[in-house]
Amino acid sequence: MKRALSVFGLAFDRLSMYLPIILTGLLALGTYWLVRNAPDLIKPSVPKAVTHEPDFFMRDFTVRSFLPDGSLHSEISGREGRHYPDTDTMEVDGVRVRTVSPQGLVTRATADRGLSNADASEIQLFGNAVVVRDEGKTTDGKPAPRLEFRGDFLHVFSNDEKVRSHLPVTLMRGRDRFTADSLDYDHLSGIANLRGRVRGQIQPPAPPGARRP
Repeated sequence: MKRALSVFGLAFDRLSMYLPIILTGLLALGTYWLVRNAPDLIKPSVPKAVTHEPDFFMRDFTVRSFLPDGSLHSEISGREGRHYPDTDTMEVDGVRVRTVSPQGLVTRATADRGLSNADASEIQLFGNAVVVRDEGKTTDGKPAPRLEFRGDFLHVFSNDEKVRSHLPVTLMRGRDRFTADSLDYDHLSGIANLRGRVRGQIQPPAPPGARRP
């Protein structure tokens, strides 16, 4: 009996010597298991690069913008429109534009395709572009004859009341007609800069009461 207790005590002493090593190994294995099975940390999201791709489409639509007093400022219609978030522009097929100046003068524009900024203060017209400014009066009360611009490209600045083009254009002012290789027109100053090969036909004033051709 004493011999058995002696052997048991000796085995327990040896086990006590290796117990810290065993516990350390078990702890290491547990830690490894936890690391392998723990969910991945949430990685910071990297913002995607904005590409020139439309984020929404519109078909057979009309978009209107208004002044702070509630009056109509501009109206854009088209067969199909595509908005590009990287430039915040709207590309319109079969575009039709109507703007109203603070003096109430109406400008209408049409083209095969148009490109407008967010507030329609800047519109580029491509293909069979036509811009017509109705007859009216200037800010100082003087008569403003009807204006018509035609070309393959016209750049309209509705707030500044300007029309520009680096391509050949035709300008009709009342009964007068001009052609040029490029145009820079400022309605507020009443100055039209025609460049390149400029040709003009100036008609005599129509007699009072005469019908407009």
